[in-house]
Amino acid sequence: MATILSTWAQNPIQLTDDLNDPSWSGAGKMPIPGGFLLAKNDAQFLYAAFDLVSDTGNDPGTGDYFWFSFDRNRNSSINPNLDVNYGLYPGFPDKMGRSYYLGPAVWTGLVNEVSTSACKIAFETSPDSGTAHRIWKIKIKLADIKVSLIPWLRASYTRFGIRTHSDIPAITNDTPANFYTNFAGLHTMYFSRKPVITPGLLGPVMGSVGLIPTTKIDAVTGKATTDPGYYIVTQNAAFAGLLNIIGNRTTLQAVWTAGARKYKILHRVGTAGAFAPIRSSWYNYRWNGTDYVFESFGPDAGDFYNSVDPSVDFSIDDLLLQIDSNNLSKGIHQFQVQFFNPASAPIASTPQTLTVNIDNAVPEVKLNAIKHGLINVDACAIVNMNSATDGLTFNISAHDPEGNLHSYSLGANWGNGEGETIASEAYALAMGSVWTGVENLNVPPAGVWVPERTCAHSFTVTAYSRTTNGYSYPYGYNQVSRFITIILPGTMMGDSVVMAKGSTQK
Repeated sequence: MATILSTWAQNPIQLTDDLNDPSWSGAGKMPIPGGFLLAKNDAQFLYAAFDLVSDTGNDPGTGDYFWFSFDRNRNSSINPNLDVNYGLYPGFPDKMGRSYYLGPAVWTGLVNEVSTSACKIAFETSPDSGTAHRIWKIKIKLADIKVSLIPWLRASYTRFGIRTHSDIPAITNDTPANFYTNFAGLHTMYFSRKPVITPGLLGPVMGSVGLIPTTKIDAVTGKATTDPGYYIVTQNAAFAGLLNIIGNRTTLQAVWTAGARKYKILHRVGTAGAFAPIRSSWYNYRWNGTDYVFESFGPDAGDFYNSVDPSVDFSIDDLLLQIDSNNLSKGIHQFQVQFFNPASAPIASTPQTLTVNIDNAVPEVKLNAIKHGLINVDACAIVNMNSATDGLTFNISAHDPEGNLHSYSLGANWGNGEGETIASEAYALAMGSVWTGVENLNVPPAGVWVPERTCAHSFTVTAYSRTTNGYSYPYGYNQVSRFITIILPGTMMGDSVVMAKGSTQK
């Protein structure tokens, strides 16, 4: 029996997002036969992915399927008409339904129930493999598996089993073995209720941006550096994406007690000039006694936001402002908060100016040249190596004009998931707050890169931004690839099968 800790999904994950997308960053992870289980949750849904790195056969519609079973009352026994198995409608690889257990290895048929649970089949790469492979992405409403994030209900976990099946190659994997006959040994998944930050790390009014305490954001550069071992370890990171400015609970409780019932968020670009109210709108989940429900927030005509009682349970507690930083210009932005009573009279609080550096641009990446000797190698070319030590050289660029580069790499992939890194470099604090990366860099710095086998190869330059949305780091990335075929001396392409367009070879 294994355990997985689901991590908090700051924003709802779209099942069309691939596993390299920042929305999946930091997901809980557990090995399963043939790959990995990933898990994140918010107040409403479990977002799970079966990342089946060993299934490299792209054969949708041929019978591939999964089972995802849950012990809904967590009693380690199969309870008829209560415990549930999620699976696919025959012939519909993107349509998920559920059936109920009637006993060991006995189920009802797929039941006709209205549900917002869903699944998506994909054949793509992931952080665990640069070779395209089968991935199942699944969204299940927590209430459907009788999970609650309310701590005193002690129901913020579930027990589960998984089957994955592939027709080509013919693989069926169960974990735990024979789980559908006996629930005593099911795996356990614990759900994240919400992030909790040590109070001493919080800023006096605006406590954090996402999980990053505002005390860890440099007041001059607007970049965040957190301590090793913290939830999210950042190094001189600028900010990007959807940002949550979260209040200090102690301060919010104090001003609420003093009569504060509304507030303004003031903003300016740069560090000079007047502050002005900033307007944004968002949704948050509020516990209504039986479920988490959407509640909308936004300013009134006077630019006031309504305060909420700090004792009320929200999926994101103490949220003062949610703003899409894509709507802000690159560079320094500053924020302040003012509190008011119902008559719009000010309520005193500790002064605080929050400085953040906004950068939503991704690095520029180029594979400027691949050369065999002095000859440029174009995409789709066939290159014949002349000796066992013959190879290729590369010229690459991985450049971030704003100086917020996190890392870059040049990688080679071939065959059945084989590959290696040819060149890479990562940011370190000793570089200072600005690192723009490299332009027109020749790699390897000396000699050539020697291929291992006759095969089609892909060469990819990837660069990550040194940015964060407060929950994941690095946040943005960019990449470019070129594909060529390499033939070593004494071999020929007969070692591989070349098929017509539209055909599939396993």
